[in-house]
Amino acid sequence: MSTVVAVVVFVVAYLLIASERVPKMVAALGGAGLVVAFGVVGSDEVFFSRDTGIDWDVIFLLFGMMVIVGVLRRTGVFEYVAIWAAKRARGSPLRVMVLLVLITAVASAFLDNVTTVLLIGPVTLLVCDRLGISPVPLLIAEVLASNIGGAATLIGDPPNIIIGSRAGLDFNDFLLNMAPIVALELVVFTLVLPWLFRGSFTVDPQRVADVLALNEREAIRDTRLLVKCGVVLAAVFTGFIGHAVFHLEPAIVALLGAGVLVLISRTRPRDYLAGVEWETLLFFAGLFIMVGALVHTGVIGHLAQLAAHATGGNALVAVLLILVVSALLSGVIDNIPYVATMSPLVADLVTDMTNPVHADALWWALALGADFGGNLTAVGASANVVMLGIAKREGIPITFWEFTRKGALITTLTILLAAPYLWLRYFLLT
Repeated sequence: MSTVVAVVVFVVAYLLIASERVPKMVAALGGAGLVVAFGVVGSDEVFFSRDTGIDWDVIFLLFGMMVIVGVLRRTGVFEYVAIWAAKRARGSPLRVMVLLVLITAVASAFLDNVTTVLLIGPVTLLVCDRLGISPVPLLIAEVLASNIGGAATLIGDPPNIIIGSRAGLDFNDFLLNMAPIVALELVVFTLVLPWLFRGSFTVDPQRVADVLALNEREAIRDTRLLVKCGVVLAAVFTGFIGHAVFHLEPAIVALLGAGVLVLISRTRPRDYLAGVEWETLLFFAGLFIMVGALVHTGVIGHLAQLAAHATGGNALVAVLLILVVSALLSGVIDNIPYVATMSPLVADLVTDMTNPVHADALWWALALGADFGGNLTAVGASANVVMLGIAKREGIPITFWEFTRKGALITTLTILLAAPYLWLRYFLLT
């Protein structure tokens, strides 16, 4: 009975989110309330379980970075970067998109992709405001790039951290095995941008002339605060990159950075809390509870086992099946609980592999499928939800299907490129 309730509630809530008949936060919290009310999960599973409860690391990482961005916004640095980017691109919307997409992808490899979109989103909105163009295509392109770029390293996407821990893979392993295909994916993604967002690159020449005449240095409103923010951000980024050395999770680093910055900047609570996307945080909490119910009742584990047993002992079939199934399931549910559930099953498959190269390929298939699959729908990855929250806050909501139409195409493209890469590198050339 609990399994049926968990599945029905999740499906109904997901359909409400996709149809946008009710706010996604209401749908997620309503669904979460139902699975708790029907006894599918209890307070222990919701609040204290790492496998089936709210992922507090994600919630507090987002909260900490939102506070930091809220303080940083007061310096005028986002206006500075926006004017700089527009001038370097000579006012061309397509060149602006390419520039910001590349910045986003590279940054997402060395920060988590949620932090990257929190930083790049305000810049994009200001660039588009200056040029008088719609920011929607740029925001969608950037979040797609963040999910692709984040796949390159151990720390770029949360599923990679889970896989690295389970498989004993370090930063260099990810860099050597994931970065080559990610670089290729980014080149192809950049080439298809004019087609993917065709009709979105018209701009008023007068607006371009006005932007080129601006002096970006005049945008900085508080130099002393900017220096303080720069020092804190440098420390936070160092903590993100070296979290395995410092033994501090990214969420703790973000909260410490936010606390220190609020203290030394003496920013009023209403100023730094104004930048917090409360609806986004509550949506995540509800989504985690509903997905946790699916994990708790064994639904996700059962689906993963079906995928694992369908391989018939063929290593290549297993790799490709894990790649495709991971992309599909990660696009529908959050890829963090999916990878947490699937990684023990992949570990079991690895023990049956006689060829260590084929065994490693299973882990890379899981990582590529989960990371690239995050682009499939508007709720497939944390970065997607955050960016849509930023857009809604600015009065330019991006609908579920508006994002998903683009995301599904890019997911298909990236998986089609990843499949031959896995075959060539770990089977044909070994």
